[in-house]
Amino acid sequence: MKRRTARENAFIAAFEASFRSEELEEIIADSRECGEYAVDEYGEALLCNMTAHREEIDQLIASKLKNWTLARLPRVSAAILRLAVAEMRYSGQDMDSVVINEAVELAKKYAGDDDYQFINGVLGAIVRQDAPAGESSAEEQA
Repeated sequence: MKRRTARENAFIAAFEASFRSEELEEIIADSRECGEYAVDEYGEALLCNMTAHREEIDQLIASKLKNWTLARLPRVSAAILRLAVAEMRYSGQDMDSVVINEAVELAKKYAGDDDYQFINGVLGAIVRQDAPAGESSAEEQA
């Protein structure tokens, strides 16, 4: 399964989890059983990192929201942001610009008309915050 598909399927599971009280493992198992949006190993790792580091991820996202709170965000946007931050922070790979691009594409497909710009801005602010002093991020170079 391509990473893009893995991210999309993980997003669908994360969004579903925001409505269901079941454990994440049950939602992943259900996705694999139905087959259409099956969560693969990569997607499962994203979801597990998102769950394990939820408080830190939420604090990081909240610190970049201007005149918003995480509770006020649409569930779609919150799920996209949480998954993207989990991947950027905990995947062990340095591919922030790819993750941001994929998050923007998910927002264009599933979120409101202008939500992709908001998601791009929040994730870009997180990357800039994490970049060592004097080093420009991939987004600034483009």
